[in-house]
Parts: sequence; structure tokens; C-alpha cells
Amino acid sequence: MSSPTDTAPDRLGGLLEEHAALETELADPAVHTDQARARRLGRRYAQLAPLVETARALDAARDDLAAARELAAEDPSFAEEARGLEARIEELTDRLRELLLPKDPDDDKDVILEIKAGEGGAESALFAGDLLRMYLRYAERRGWATEVLDAVPAELGGYKDVSIAVKSRGAGGGVPDGIWSRLKFEGGVHRVQRVPVTESQGRIHTSAVGVLVLPEAEEVDVTVDPNDLRIDVFRSSGPGGQSVNTTDSAVRITHLPTGIVVSSQNEKSQLQNRESALRVLRSRLLAAAREEAAATASDQRRSQVRTVDRSERVRTYNFPESRISDHRVGFKAHNLDAVLDGELDPVIDALTRAHTAELLAAGS
Repeated sequence: MSSPTDTAPDRLGGLLEEHAALETELADPAVHTDQARARRLGRRYAQLAPLVETARALDAARDDLAAARELAAEDPSFAEEARGLEARIEELTDRLRELLLPKDPDDDKDVILEIKAGEGGAESALFAGDLLRMYLRYAERRGWATEVLDAVPAELGGYKDVSIAVKSRGAGGGVPDGIWSRLKFEGGVHRVQRVPVTESQGRIHTSAVGVLVLPEAEEVDVTVDPNDLRIDVFRSSGPGGQSVNTTDSAVRITHLPTGIVVSSQNEKSQLQNRESALRVLRSRLLAAAREEAAATASDQRRSQVRTVDRSERVRTYNFPESRISDHRVGFKAHNLDAVLDGELDPVIDALTRAHTAELLAAGS
């Protein structure tokens, strides 16, 4: 098995030098007068830390192994220590190889998450509400902050459409295990199989909910020309069409060049709704630009949600059997209540491992 330091010495050396340079910069008090720059440098420094620690541990283990082998020639008791170090080196080598894989540039970004009811009518809207709670509970477990940007409630409960922002708390809080890195595989059609509360015959129904996950774009990531926007205001409304506000505070923004339409009615202030809608718009424009660039390079990302029907599913939540199944990696577990209460890590870990294995196979 070849070593990462043999197969990619320039890349490893460059990253180690970058980490050292960042350490020097962050030690300079003048850097911290620009908080945005300090946060950016701090995030990158934290992102590189696991790689640097692993590389140092690998070098130390190799030095120890050389010493143990030398001593084993005179004292056989050191042979066992040498064998243990050989296993440790193999483990660290594999870890370093994973850390040297090309990183998704969005991994440490915050996220805009949209949940849309699809086929299944009222039952789909109810399950959209269940998924919203699942993601809010997961965020709470991870120590992330959440903010509802827009919500369109359904008449019988749940949501027709809801958008939330998921953010790390504090500077660099999302590194190295960033929010996008954890939630990016959640996009797709989520299918539910259960007996709806409106079903009098006890029959199991199948419904679908679409989940779209976008890395949240900062203003520096996407420039939006105000002349490209059509902004409409209207009166917020809730289930049944009753008035929630007595003023025209809800905002709908149409990006004329792309036709992307976003709206927000969750806040009482028209200005706040406008800013929430712009956040979603920037993130959608960033995602569209990234997908276009990836398609041009013949490396298009998998589509998350094309149509919210029952066939294009990534995951099924089967209530009668308390089973959750992720169809992309063959993951199955019979702890549906726990998952819906936010215990998503086992599912996400399985998806992350499969993605890492694909990258390793492509680079071998």
C-alpha cells in the first residue's frame, strides 16, 4: 500500500505550509481588527488541523517504528511493539489518504433547507411537518442554530412549504464537521408509508415530501443586480386563507434572468421578509451556478428533487415496521421514532462513508 506522502507529496507539503502560515497570521493582533477576515482564516485553520495532526502522528509513528526495529535486533521483546506500530501506521496512512481527498468547497458553509409537500395531499403536508421537526431536533443535538425563513402552513396541520436556515454558533463553529458536510446528502424525495389520521379503514398510504438543501451563499459569493429583480408585496395568509397580517408585509422576489421565484411571509416586517427571501435567492443562484459549472466539467452533481412524486425517492420512512431505509446506500434501521426525534447521525454517517469510498476508488 503506497503512502499518501509518496503519492501526493506536493499537495501534503503545500497544505502543511498553508497551516503554518495561517498560524502565523492568526497570531498577529492586527488580523483580528477585521473580524470577517479573522473568521475566514480561523475556519480554514480549523479545517486543516485534523490533516496536520494526522501527518505529525504518522511521522512520529514511523520514527518510533524505526527505533523499535533497531532495538528488536538486540531485544526480541521490541518485536511486538514494532508490530503494533506497523498497524498504527497503516491506520494513520488510510486516515491521511482520506483527509487528502479533494474537499467540497461548501463543506463548512451554513445551510438553507427547504421542505415541500408533494403527492399525498394532507398526509404529505403532515409529514413535511414531521421532517421539519426531525431536522430542528437534529440541529439542536449538534448545537446548531435554526431560523424559520418562510412557512406556508396546511389546513389540516403540517406545511405545504417551509424554509429554514441552519447555522453554526460562533466563528468557525461548523469546522471541520460543517453543516453542509453533514446535511448535503439529505436532498431528495422522502417517502412515508403509514396510516393517515384521516384514514377510517386503517389502510396504509404512501406519500412523498421533497427536501432541498442549499449551502447558504454570502453576499460575496453571489452578486444580485437589483435591476434583475421584480419584487411584489402581498398580505400574508395562513391556513384557510385567513389574514395573518393586516398590512402587505409578505414579499415575493422574481429573479428575471433565471426565472427563480422566492417568497417570504414569516416576519411581520416587509424589510425582514425581503432580506429572508434574498438569502434564499442568493443560495439558489449559487447552487445553480455550481451545478452549471459541474455539468460543463462533466461532473454534474446528483439531482436532489426533480419532481416530488413517490418514485424518485432517496429514503423511506415505514411506520408500521418502524423502519427507515436509505435507498442510495442500502441503509436500514428499525428505530424510526428515534430518527424522527433527531438521531440522524447513523444514516448520515453511512452516506458519508459511501461517498468517501467512491472518492477513494476514483483516485486509486
